[in-house]
Amino acid sequence: MKALSSPFTPRRSGQAHSSQHGFTLVELMVALVVASILASVAVPSFLAKLRQARRADALNVTTQVAHAQERWRASNLSYSAQLVTDLGFASSTSPNGYYTLTLAAATSTGYTLTTTAATGKSQTGDTGCATLVMTVTNGNAAYTPTACWSR
Repeated sequence: MKALSSPFTPRRSGQAHSSQHGFTLVELMVALVVASILASVAVPSFLAKLRQARRADALNVTTQVAHAQERWRASNLSYSAQLVTDLGFASSTSPNGYYTLTLAAATSTGYTLTTTAATGKSQTGDTGCATLVMTVTNGNAAYTPTACWSR
């Protein structure tokens, strides 16, 4: 009967290992190349979805401005062109700071609210959607660019 070998059985000199442990340099380089290819595909997609999600900051503040404008218009002859002094906003920046707000063309029948990606923030890279505009005319709102408004 043949004796079973054990990991504790001493080796004779000159006896080779029967198995290898670890990775070769080539295997590590292949793994690194695969990981970098996956990252080069995943990171831009992730950033695009992140920017799309951050548009909610502009959409929420647009709704708040619209409500504030209607409250203002109920007591005044025209819509307001002043976010801070008339409508009670703390600043002309969206709550999370990703957009700056500008009110223009305030009349008795409408106004235009422009939300622009704040300088120095990643939202400036939101291709085609860095500037969102809501134009209210006779109580009806129009949103441009339409593809950027997920309502």
